[in-house]
Amino acid sequence: MNDRLDAHDRRILAELTRNARIPVAELARKVGLSKTPVALRIKHLEEMGLITGYRAILSPLKLGLTHVTYVEVSMSDTREAALQQFNAAVRAIPEIEECYMIAGGFDYLIKVRSRDMADFRRIMAERISGLPHISNTSSYVSMEAVVEQNFTFG
Repeated sequence: MNDRLDAHDRRILAELTRNARIPVAELARKVGLSKTPVALRIKHLEEMGLITGYRAILSPLKLGLTHVTYVEVSMSDTREAALQQFNAAVRAIPEIEECYMIAGGFDYLIKVRSRDMADFRRIMAERISGLPHISNTSSYVSMEAVVEQNFTFG
């Protein structure tokens, strides 16, 4: 996919990841093209599936979600059906901000965002511990976010 992107496409993506609400006229000025070619390039990048959407990025801190815990999950069953059941169930828990299947000493790594330790304890007891096919979990509380960002281009 990277081979099909020229310098203008890369600059457009870099600008849009910084500010997706930038007016097309301003974006065109920044990347050195006129409005129509920029609009066509954005449409093409969307059709290619490179731009998958636009969204507001909320501040978890302003929402009172200051507590981040990472949970290692080991599964009792790693056959495909069990993994699919776990994946579907984990997607239904709004407090889980991220979840990755891991190659290594455990099966999944989950990022949980909560208000405080009591809230995290409730989430563990009521939601995460009831996920299908879990055999073991280990939790790690984050003390500080040193780097925390969405993916940007450029």
